[in-house]
Amino acid sequence: MRRRILMAIMLAVLVTACSLGIPLGYTALQIVEQITRADLATRAQQMAAVLDEEIANRRPVDLRKVAVVIPPGGRLEVMLPSEGTRVLGPEIEGDTVEESVPMVQRGTVRVMVPDGQMRTQQTQVALLVALVIIITIGIGAAVATVTAKRIARPLRHVADRASRLGAGDFRLDSTRYDLAELDSVAEALDASATALGLLIQRERDLVGDVSHQLRSRLTALQLRLETLATMSDEETAAEARAGLAQADRLAEVLDELLAAARVARSGGAEVVDLARELTAIAEEWRKPLRQDGRSLRLRLQANLVVRATPARLREVIGVLLDNAHRHGGGTVTLTARLSGETVVVEVADGGLGVPDELVPHIFDRGVSGAGSTGLGLALARALVDSDGGRLELSTARPATFSVFLRMPKAGDFPGVRWPAEKIPR
Repeated sequence: MRRRILMAIMLAVLVTACSLGIPLGYTALQIVEQITRADLATRAQQMAAVLDEEIANRRPVDLRKVAVVIPPGGRLEVMLPSEGTRVLGPEIEGDTVEESVPMVQRGTVRVMVPDGQMRTQQTQVALLVALVIIITIGIGAAVATVTAKRIARPLRHVADRASRLGAGDFRLDSTRYDLAELDSVAEALDASATALGLLIQRERDLVGDVSHQLRSRLTALQLRLETLATMSDEETAAEARAGLAQADRLAEVLDELLAAARVARSGGAEVVDLARELTAIAEEWRKPLRQDGRSLRLRLQANLVVRATPARLREVIGVLLDNAHRHGGGTVTLTARLSGETVVVEVADGGLGVPDELVPHIFDRGVSGAGSTGLGLALARALVDSDGGRLELSTARPATFSVFLRMPKAGDFPGVRWPAEKIPR
């Protein structure tokens, strides 16, 4: 993109420089020739006036009286009807520049000089015009480079935001570029991120509600069938046992569908080096915290890997750090540790904590204690759930949020061949 912008601006600069420079150079050459000829014409008129005065006073024509007016290296020819042509100055070889002026006393004064001096001046002027064109192109190239960088940088940022949005990173970005078109794109991306976050939350709620309702109805149905299966009427009991078998199969299908839905939602999950990801996220948040006089402390257990979607993980930890930045106080602590077969990531701060009335509803949509949208924590929980993890408020005072992530299994490492289990013969 930057190369295209640079090439377009440079093409415009080249066309403009050539369109103006070529006529300017031609005009400059003509002006040099006109100045040379005008100088010769002026000298010839001066000499003609002197000679006319000599003839009018009936004095003999003496060309030496006008010798000082002849340009250096020039030649004077005076043609008089009564005396013929009289010459003063050396013979000029090659091309010349000459001007003739008629005399009042029936004659002609002609002054000529070699064209070499005029051609030299024309060459100097042409080189000066070319230098101006080159300088203009250089300035245009510098301006084009700066402009291309200024335009390409926000374009790359917008493209990166769109890519992160497609990967499931729904964090809002307040960056604006002082370009109306790009700012409108950034606002549209923010609106899309909010809409997609709400959509994921609704999907999670719908799946949870549907699974809960279906399981409740299936449990009630199974209890009734189990009761019928114990009746003394053998035919009724047989039908009840058959229905109970169908209900069990339906429960298994429901479990498989829910498991498939979870796998589909976590399709981008991969083995993630937690220390590397959390270090990068922490570096991103140190500056805004430092601007408020606060600090971020990082405590990481070595060699921790989890199975998660990197973009969703960055979104979740970013939401928790943003929540600690906006609503918390003191030092923010980001911790990662191993707890059994689960990796726990905790975000805590030294603020006043979560009010008691908000604790049961802290992850509900639209619930906020400081006038924000109340979507961040609900979205974060939905994203963690999509990767098979869990997000909880571990401690209300001080506020400590814990993200429970799954450790990868052997099959999660692509390209690694694990030894088959030995089976006794």
